[in-house]
Amino acid sequence: MAVSIEDIKKLRHLTSAGLTDCKNALNETNGDMEAAIEILRKKGQAIAAKREDRTAGEGCVLAKCENGFAAIVALKCETDFVAKNAGFVELTNKLLDLAVANKVTSLDALKAVTVDGRTVEELVVEESGKTGEKTEIGAYECLEGASVVAYNHLGNKLSTIVSFNQADVPVQAMKDVAMQVAAMNPVAVDRESVPQSVVDSEYNVAVEKSRAEQIQKAVEAALKKGGINPNLVDSEDHIASNIAKGWLTEEEATKAREIAKAAAEAKASNMPEQMIENIAKGRVNKFYKESCLVEQEFVKDANLTIGQYLDQTSKGLTVVAFKRVNLNED
Repeated sequence: MAVSIEDIKKLRHLTSAGLTDCKNALNETNGDMEAAIEILRKKGQAIAAKREDRTAGEGCVLAKCENGFAAIVALKCETDFVAKNAGFVELTNKLLDLAVANKVTSLDALKAVTVDGRTVEELVVEESGKTGEKTEIGAYECLEGASVVAYNHLGNKLSTIVSFNQADVPVQAMKDVAMQVAAMNPVAVDRESVPQSVVDSEYNVAVEKSRAEQIQKAVEAALKKGGINPNLVDSEDHIASNIAKGWLTEEEATKAREIAKAAAEAKASNMPEQMIENIAKGRVNKFYKESCLVEQEFVKDANLTIGQYLDQTSKGLTVVAFKRVNLNED
């Protein structure tokens, strides 16, 4: 039987598939709309399977909050062209609405949510059929709290959600904190929330850096005392280059290596451990101030930390938790 343009348009409206795909599906099913829809769904699954080894590096990230619950959904695809498509953004919003309405607490639970007889996971697979690209939910985050806020950065690549310990927090204050999270990418709410493994790693790096600096100072002092400019011999590449330029002789280079080696060994065997420990602790403290949200300098007022800003807004007000999803490199 001949397929009418009205049926093709109806099928396109129901599935958002291309006109040609809709026409072919209706022809294959002799105009059976339900069977045609099923074919298009299977086509989506087939495309998704073919694209399984592809990288979905682009996408749309959106956040929303309602009734003390906030969520972020990142729907990923292969190209920015598809990510900016109105239908793709609409699907991301649809998934987000479902997540918030059902107060979904995990990615697996979100995939299992049913709407119009289909699960979210099936909707995502079908999207592959419409776009021809690998499509997947790349991230899902959620929070609950006395007050919550959601922030979407321009371009739909970066979103944040934040929960607070008090109800009825001024909207502007919540937005300010959510934007701070987006801009400054904190590691944790406060220093007590930083994983011990991260603290240990930062401390060990600080110790090694401090040791290296002390050795470097000792080497430079010894070279100067020996009548050699440290800047001319700070690496083997520089030594070779400066010899070629006539700024350094082979004898001077050999002497510099000997002095540097002796000074480094002497300093390493007589390191001021208490000083190193104090310097390392200072560096870890700096890490806390740069990486813990409530200790970060408020981007809108350098005279305040986020913690101070919140306490000024409402005595005792603080952040309970935050989530941040960014598709781009920080």
